[in-house]
Amino acid sequence: MSQSLADLGAHIRASMTNAILDQQIAVGELTLLARADQIATVITFLRDDPRCRSTTLIDICGADYPERLKRFDVVYHLLSMQLNHRIRIKVETDEDMPVPSIAGIFPCADWFEREAFDMYGILFANHPDLRRLLTDYGFQGHPLRKDFPLTGHVEVRYDAEQQRVVYEPVRLTQAFRNFDFLSPWEGMTLPGDEKAQKAGGQ
Repeated sequence: MSQSLADLGAHIRASMTNAILDQQIAVGELTLLARADQIATVITFLRDDPRCRSTTLIDICGADYPERLKRFDVVYHLLSMQLNHRIRIKVETDEDMPVPSIAGIFPCADWFEREAFDMYGILFANHPDLRRLLTDYGFQGHPLRKDFPLTGHVEVRYDAEQQRVVYEPVRLTQAFRNFDFLSPWEGMTLPGDEKAQKAGGQ
């Protein structure tokens, strides 16, 4: 299996010398590192080439490496059901440089790219409708970035007086931020405690 994937990778690199930067095989899958500006060409080749036949787009996701100059990986997962192999393609980009959309090649990429934009802020050029998908309309920031605070920037609550949902800056009461890790239930009386006390006294 590894040898056949290595041969497939060599075939792809030989066919697309200007687009593929590197290849590796891990966990029974071929991974290609491609130039971001050539991703549409690479995806089209993998779909149409008779030795690849990667006709199913499984997923597009992002990964954040804030220490890098190009902090984001955009990762594409393709499946060939006819030939029973998977190919992963990675491209690198930053916060400002858009990656070409492949929604015109695989229509299902539309929502995958919207999710990557919503969660990471990755831009996709020529996307038919690049807007948030999972977060609310007024949401600020991108939740899956490594530098996004765990608490978020705002909290949402229903205001009975205004009779609507309101957004407010996150406020954490200090009492809820001090934890007694040695005795988390200290001060609480739970049903059944009286039985444990009686058994201990006997």
